[in-house]
Amino acid sequence: MKKTTHIIKAATILMMVIFLFACNPIENDTRSSSILYVAEILGTDIEDNEVNFVQSDVAVQSEGSDAVTVTADLIAATLGVKTIEPEPYLGSSQYNNVVLDRYVVTYTRTDGNNVEGVDVPYSFEGALSTEIPVGSEQSISIVIVRAAAKLEPPLIDLRDGTGDVVLTVNAKIDFYGHDLANRSVQATGNITIYFANYVND
Repeated sequence: MKKTTHIIKAATILMMVIFLFACNPIENDTRSSSILYVAEILGTDIEDNEVNFVQSDVAVQSEGSDAVTVTADLIAATLGVKTIEPEPYLGSSQYNNVVLDRYVVTYTRTDGNNVEGVDVPYSFEGALSTEIPVGSEQSISIVIVRAAAKLEPPLIDLRDGTGDVVLTVNAKIDFYGHDLANRSVQATGNITIYFANYVND
């Protein structure tokens, strides 16, 4: 009888340990046993080279033409999924895979002037629909600067010459998703953007 009681107690403790490790305090109190993380974010410079920042041209004007065009800026974000436990007791499964739903971009400046539409561009949200298998990483392309933002202050001021020559901001990207058991996960990445009216060939 005592032996049976000890077995029951041991099984109960084991189940409690598994339950505790199944809760993910890192990811906004979600119960997911998966962790979504940002492995790398790459932007482009004015010559389209891959770099760890973004040089964003607020206006493109061809030589000999008065026509001005604006385009959105893209980045490549590499995200990965892994389990909280390095070697899960019961192993991982497809339920640990993560589907990305959306992302939110927010801009800030180091000088503390962060009024949207005055000091920095407006934040925005984009939709995603990408599955990342557990134990792997995947690269996705997202818009980091909307074309419309270059037609509004403070970016349009750079084109007209009424603002700073170069505006430096930090772009924070919050990625949101869920595992295949429908438990939410989140990860955050950052990249620096240098806005200016660069010289075009």
